[in-house]
Amino acid sequence: MTPSEQASATIGSSEAANAEAEDIFEVYSPTPYELMKRRARSHPGFLIGTAVVLAVFFVAVFAPLIAPFDPFDQDISRRLINPVWGIDSSWLNALGTDAFGRDYLSRVIHGARVSMIVGIVAPMIAAVIGSLIGMIGGYYGGRVDAVVMYLINSKLALPGLVVALSLVAVFGGEVFVLVLVLAFLFWDRYAIVLRTVTQQIRAQDFVTAAEAVGCSVPRIILTEILPNVMNQIIVILTLEMAIAILIEATLSFLGLGIQPPTPTWGNLIAEGRNFMFFKPYLVTIPGICLFFLAIAINMMGDGIRDITAPEGRN
Repeated sequence: MTPSEQASATIGSSEAANAEAEDIFEVYSPTPYELMKRRARSHPGFLIGTAVVLAVFFVAVFAPLIAPFDPFDQDISRRLINPVWGIDSSWLNALGTDAFGRDYLSRVIHGARVSMIVGIVAPMIAAVIGSLIGMIGGYYGGRVDAVVMYLINSKLALPGLVVALSLVAVFGGEVFVLVLVLAFLFWDRYAIVLRTVTQQIRAQDFVTAAEAVGCSVPRIILTEILPNVMNQIIVILTLEMAIAILIEATLSFLGLGIQPPTPTWGNLIAEGRNFMFFKPYLVTIPGICLFFLAIAINMMGDGIRDITAPEGRN
C-alpha cells in the first residue's frame, strides 16, 4: 500500500470513529425530561417539600377514613383531655380533646381538607385569569398592553388583606366565596410575570414562523407561548398556595372565614386561644401544621424553579 493510500485509510478510519462517537453521544444524550428527573432526585428541598405536601393532600382526601372519630361528636365528660405526652392523658384521644370534648386529632385531620381545597383551587383559578391577561398584553403590546398594565396597577394599589376581609364579610365565609376572593387577589402576580416573559418569547423565530404560516393568535398563545412559560406558572402556583392557605387561616381566625363547628386550622387556633395558657396544645398543634405545610410548599416551589430553570440558581 502506498503512503497516500495509507493516509487515506487513516483519515477514513478516524472519520468513521468520529462518526461512531457522535452516534453514541446522540444515542446516550439525556433528554430534557431525563435531566429534570436527575435534578429532582438530587434536590433534597424539593423531595422533602413534595413529600410533606403529598402527605397532607392524602390526609385531606381520605380524612373520613383516617380520622378515628367524627370531628363533630361532643362528649362534655371528656373535655380538655391532654395529649398522650401530658398528664392524665389517654391513647383513645391521642392529641387530646377540645373544650366540647371533641377528638382533636380528628378535627386537625378534617381541618386539612379546607386548607388544601382553598390552597389548590384558588391559585389555579388565579393562574388561568392572570396568565391569559399577561400573555395577551405581552403578545399584542401597544394599547392592549397599556390596558393590561392599567388593570395590573389598579390591582396592586388595592390592599389585599383588607379587600379580602371586606368581601368575605359581605358575601359570607363559605369555601366557594373564599376561593373566588383569593383568586381575585392573586391573578396580578401571574399577569406581571407572564407579560414580561411573553414579550421576550414574542420575538423568537418560532413565533414568527407560526405567524408566517397563518396561525391564529389563540393558537399561537396556546401552542407556542404557553408551553414555554409553563414552568413560571407552576412556580408561582406553588408559592401562591402557601399564601392562600395562610390567608384562609387568618380569615377563619378572625371569624370571617369558615364558621364553626366546621374544623379548619384557623378555626382551631381561634377556638383554643382562650385556653392557650393552660392548654397550649389547642393552639400549637394547628399552628405547627400550618407552619410546616407553608414551609413545605415553598420548598417544593423553590425546587421546581431549580429543576426547570437551573441557570437561575444562585
